[in-house]
Amino acid sequence: MSSERPAAVVVLAAGEGTRMKSKTPKVLHEISGRSLVGHVVTASRELDPEHLVVVVGHGREQVTAHLTAVDDRLRTAHQAEQKGTGNAVRVGLDELGGSVEGTVIVVCGDTPLLSGETLAALAATHTADSNAVTVLTAEVPDSTGYGRIVRDPADGAVTAIVEHKDATDAQREIREINSGVFAFDGRLLADALGKLRTDNSQGEEYLTDVLSILREAGHRVGASVAGDHREILGINNRLQLAEARRLLNQRLLERAMLAGVTVVDPASTLIDATVTYERDAIVHPGTQLLGATHLGEDAEVGPNSRLTDTVVRAGARVDNTVADRAEVGEGATVGPYAYLRPGTRLGAKAKAGTYVEMKNATIGEGTKVPHLSYVGDATIGDHTNIGAASVFVNYDGVAKHHTTIGSHCRTGSDNMFVAPVTVGDGAYTAAGSVITKDVPPGSLAVARGQQRNIEGWVARKRPGSGAAQAAQAATSERDSES
Repeated sequence: MSSERPAAVVVLAAGEGTRMKSKTPKVLHEISGRSLVGHVVTASRELDPEHLVVVVGHGREQVTAHLTAVDDRLRTAHQAEQKGTGNAVRVGLDELGGSVEGTVIVVCGDTPLLSGETLAALAATHTADSNAVTVLTAEVPDSTGYGRIVRDPADGAVTAIVEHKDATDAQREIREINSGVFAFDGRLLADALGKLRTDNSQGEEYLTDVLSILREAGHRVGASVAGDHREILGINNRLQLAEARRLLNQRLLERAMLAGVTVVDPASTLIDATVTYERDAIVHPGTQLLGATHLGEDAEVGPNSRLTDTVVRAGARVDNTVADRAEVGEGATVGPYAYLRPGTRLGAKAKAGTYVEMKNATIGEGTKVPHLSYVGDATIGDHTNIGAASVFVNYDGVAKHHTTIGSHCRTGSDNMFVAPVTVGDGAYTAAGSVITKDVPPGSLAVARGQQRNIEGWVARKRPGSGAAQAAQAATSERDSES
């Protein structure tokens, strides 16, 4: 274990967050594909701590269930009563036996912009300077309302954190502020937590009081300055949630572009933290890339597309499309105005065209479903063409059934395939057919009523109408030419 690897990270996520005005616990609100606390857990994991503990309180069961899904290696500790940040850290340490040998990082569960890189720098500074406590600080353009960091001019040690309301005029000029994120010596932290008092206006145990306790005992308190002050922003209401989403989205898009992705209009493009991509992918305006979506090399998506947990293979083109848990094969094309629902798998160079909807369907290599069709619960082989306005009738009102279309088939326009049914390799179906029986390989299936023309029907049944007059004129013209 390196000297900078923390023994533990304690994430404080017990608060209710009343200013969010939501039935959802604050730390579970999502931006860019993760919950607020999920972003913090991910950043904390980058430090590879021996232990990761999240202190939960409000919405305990809901938050714990979410955290288990996010990271099944972390541990949770329950703060039954909201008695302050110092009490919350003690609850977290109690989960680990009450005292930890090594560095303990304490972070807030509502700081989604905090990066693993910044936490690593905090841990490194803490070790290099042999501090008892190291405060993560930031220099902000406007420090109004924040706790100011007061340093010893001789060695740069932190001598005080002064709240805005208590600061002198000179201290209010200080732009370096407290983030609420700390690195502690584990044993010194455990001892100081036992000395916290509650004789304050809130009757709570404040973690910041640990700093003065250790400093008065002769220990050094230092600081590590974040490179970007926006990383320490905490989320307390929906306005701040939206601003954090904007900042994080900008960061994620910049990362994608530096990795070789062309983002035509970053201002209208959304990307989740969990999206992956390869070089020379192109993203057009109005596109949302969500969840575990992946863009292969030379893939092109958009404009106006929303892809969730969808894989777009190399060289594929997806235009004006909504896709959810789908896979678009290499060189395939989708859209415009297509809807790929869960379980859709398009093979290489396949096509799902304009106003095509697919669900739980596997489409073979080079197969085309060009337009105005629904393909559900189906398997279609290679190099088949599905005619316009075709519907795979998969639901009988009780259960879903499967349709299989072979390779090199040609199905006519306005076909209905009533599942379960199989069309063999190389078979054809006539336009307007309702296919209810299996079609053998190489056969032509015709399933439609024979056409019958009733001469003079309009003149007899709709006399005097525009149709009757037009028919009379056309009949007269025909008769004169014959």
